[in-house]
Amino acid sequence: MSRTVLDVKGLNCPLPVLRANKALRSLAAGDELAVLATDPAAPKDFESFCEAAGHALVGSAEQDGVFTLVLRKAG
Repeated sequence: MSRTVLDVKGLNCPLPVLRANKALRSLAAGDELAVLATDPAAPKDFESFCEAAGHALVGSAEQDGVFTLVLRKAG
């Protein structure tokens, strides 16, 4: 299992989710993608995205206005 970091700070919905979806395509099942986002809607957006796509949202934290969302690719 590996972890990739995707920096989408400064982008607003739906771009963070779209970029994450594209990044997930190149990962193997079980790999993790850590998304760094500043859009206040990002936690809810990624929760909905993971539920719809079958991925797991394994972590969500906020520090100084930056959200770190950790997704595990389904497979």
